[in-house]
Amino acid sequence: MTANSTSSRAARSPHPRRVFVLGATGTSGRRAVRALVERGHEVVCFVRPRAGADRAASAEMSDRLLEGATLRFGDVADPTSLLQEGFRGEDFDALVSCLASRTGAPKDAWAIDYQAHVNALAAARSAGIAHVVLLSAICLQKPRLAFQHAKLAFETVLRESGVTYTIVRPTAFFKSLSGQIERLQRGKPYLVFGDGTLTACKPISDDDLAGYLAECLDDQHRHNRILPIGGPGKAITPKEQGLHLFALLGRPPRFRHVPVALLDTIVWSLGALGRVHASFAAKAELARIGRYYATESMLLLDPKTGRYDADATPSVGAETLFDFYARVIKGEVPVDRGDHAVF
Repeated sequence: MTANSTSSRAARSPHPRRVFVLGATGTSGRRAVRALVERGHEVVCFVRPRAGADRAASAEMSDRLLEGATLRFGDVADPTSLLQEGFRGEDFDALVSCLASRTGAPKDAWAIDYQAHVNALAAARSAGIAHVVLLSAICLQKPRLAFQHAKLAFETVLRESGVTYTIVRPTAFFKSLSGQIERLQRGKPYLVFGDGTLTACKPISDDDLAGYLAECLDDQHRHNRILPIGGPGKAITPKEQGLHLFALLGRPPRFRHVPVALLDTIVWSLGALGRVHASFAAKAELARIGRYYATESMLLLDPKTGRYDADATPSVGAETLFDFYARVIKGEVPVDRGDHAVF
């Protein structure tokens, strides 16, 4: 199944809008801002005074990364700051949010993935916003983690708000699947869980995702819908990712197999410690997140069979993960992983 692919040359929107953007300094957010600006929208980004994927970007760096947009600084978790320093009593047409909690730990998830978005929705409605485009996650199909429940809770609030919504649930990002390139360049083996075929995904590039998000403003077929999307090509397993990287590096494949049982032991141990020492509770949730991604595919879930369906997962865009790997190894692009580090 193939969705409408994004074009490498962005078409100007037939109805330029005034768009308020949250999460603009993340890797996906920066690309989304660029895609919106390229399509002729007036973009206002609400960011922390010091923000960014490396957590140390200055206001000047944010301004450079978000060229063409207006920057306003404040605290997205503070409803008063959102209103006074963000919206400033002005009118807007749309809200685009790429905002997400950094760690996925329960406290962080409910503060950002849920409450900050609830506050933003209330402020957006007071600003006359009629359409909200929300970057979510495909893993919400099988919620077991705190951040998944927090995101689902806000999705429910948004769907019941009466505001036109578009909820985009992408599969894996290139950046989250690129953490082992440096390992292999140093001669180390590629780490896989189990036999390396437990999971599969159809990863999507930041640029292709950004174009899709921007196009949601004009495409009425995407309004009031939850849209799972993947990148182009067939679904690929971790083993296939490793084999392709070794081929690009001209080296024989070397894998180290990590048993899932080891992850279960880590999760159980940290969970037990978390019941005694609160400092371990967040670590236990991070371990549960790692175990989830090691055993669940990022593909469309068939509710009737309970199985992931690669063929039913819509494909968007043009760049494949293997295209990206080749560019990284040639030194043409850096790996901007932000908070998507696994190894």
